[in-house]
Amino acid sequence: MTESLPRIVFMGTPEFAVASLRALHNAGHCIEAVVTATDKPAGRGRKIIFSPVKEYALEHGFKILQPEKLRDPDFIAALKDLEADIFVVVAFRMLPEEVWSMPRLGTFNLHASLLPQYRGAAPINHAIINGETRTGVTTFLIDREIDTGMLLLSRETSINQDDNAGSLHDRLMKLGAALVVETAAGLGNGSLKPVPQKVNPDEIIKPAPKIFPADNVVDWKKPVVKVHNMVRGLTPSPGAATMLRKGDKVIRLKIIATRIINEITGEPATIKVKDKSRLLISCADGTIEILSLIPEGRKLMTASEFLRGFDVSGWELI
Repeated sequence: MTESLPRIVFMGTPEFAVASLRALHNAGHCIEAVVTATDKPAGRGRKIIFSPVKEYALEHGFKILQPEKLRDPDFIAALKDLEADIFVVVAFRMLPEEVWSMPRLGTFNLHASLLPQYRGAAPINHAIINGETRTGVTTFLIDREIDTGMLLLSRETSINQDDNAGSLHDRLMKLGAALVVETAAGLGNGSLKPVPQKVNPDEIIKPAPKIFPADNVVDWKKPVVKVHNMVRGLTPSPGAATMLRKGDKVIRLKIIATRIINEITGEPATIKVKDKSRLLISCADGTIEILSLIPEGRKLMTASEFLRGFDVSGWELI
């Protein structure tokens, strides 16, 4: 450990956060403790599952704190006893002021957008859904409002035409991990000066709220580009959904990959099978070809595999 590096308490839960924790550890920072979600049962067997961050912390012998409530007096006291210089937050919960105001050099968060754009819980998904071609990662000091604190550092990257939320997530995870290390070092040596978030008068701030199941359903009457971007932005999770109905039967499909065909093959929401292996759906101004999907209760399959076992004749999209 390098003595000049700040002492850190790291707060995070999913795999996205592990990359930053690993980068800080590899850079020689003293990780005083890791704060992560409580253990929860999952799956049919209700087996207790540890968060990815906890798995990494256990592997490397870090002190682990898993408070159910972030205002718990015992948790607050444990944090104070650590006397950390910085709290680093990556994909965690909203912190109360008595927590984020504690360390002498502040508490900073890594956000997967170029703030002030896409404040909120799902910036990666919304950036792709909205057809953005650029995004990035930002570190900022946490304050009382969500994602509005003083800016520290940011890094930009492109959103490629073949990106979905999964591929962009992985790229931003790596980019963000490097930015977290740079931010911690800059705060530690005093070279990094926070600046307020600025919004230009003519700039429209696009939000990135949490995505709920009702937001996942494809509207096939929209323009073809919007449908395609929605599928990209919701893949692999939570997934773009559509429903097929025939009489009293209803089947739910999760659409994984699509391709735009610049021709209209029917009224919006019309299903067409081409060459017995291609599944086409008309939109407002073009046609979407479904390349892969997950039928309810089944595994991922290509459209060709789906059509070999399912006759779409008489089924309608709802």
